[in-house]
Amino acid sequence: MAEDKNEQPKAAAGNGNGNDAQPTLNILAQYVKDLSFENPGAPNSLRGRDQAPGIAINVNVNANPLSDNQFDVVLTLNAKASVEKDVLFNVELVYGGVFTISGFPQEHMLPVLFIECPRLLFPFARQIIAEATRNGGFPPLMLDPIDFAQMFQQRMAEDQAASKVKVS
Repeated sequence: MAEDKNEQPKAAAGNGNGNDAQPTLNILAQYVKDLSFENPGAPNSLRGRDQAPGIAINVNVNANPLSDNQFDVVLTLNAKASVEKDVLFNVELVYGGVFTISGFPQEHMLPVLFIECPRLLFPFARQIIAEATRNGGFPPLMLDPIDFAQMFQQRMAEDQAASKVKVS
C-alpha cells in the first residue's frame, strides 16, 4: 500500500503539468507613497464633545503597468472628521503595491487589478490610518471593509455612460 500512496501524487502531478498557464498573483513590494495627517484645531480639537464627528471617507484605486506582468496598484484613502464647520482631523494615505500577475485571461486583468490587488493592500492601509489617527490624539479610525468589486462595477458603469455621452 505504501507504493500506491507514492504513485498517486505522481499521477496527480503528471495531470497538473498539462496546464502550465496557472494564474498567479504575487506581491513583490508594498509601500507608503504619501501620508498626511492634519489636526488643525489642536489642542482644542482633542476635547470631549457632546456629538460624534461626521467622518467623510473617499477611496480611489489606480493601476499602472511596470512591465508585461508587473503592475503598480495604488490605493488612496482620505478621511476627514468634522463637527459642524470645524475640521477635527484630515488624514490622507496613498498606499501602493507592486504585483506580478500572470496566467490570467486578458478579460480578467482589470478585475484582478482593481478588485483583488486593493483587497490585499487594504488591511495594511487600514492599520496605517488607525495608527495615524491614534497618534494624532484621537481614537483609532478603524475603516470598515471596502467592497472593491462594487467599486469596480460602479466605475465601469460610469465609464460606459461617459463613453456613450461622448459618442452622442
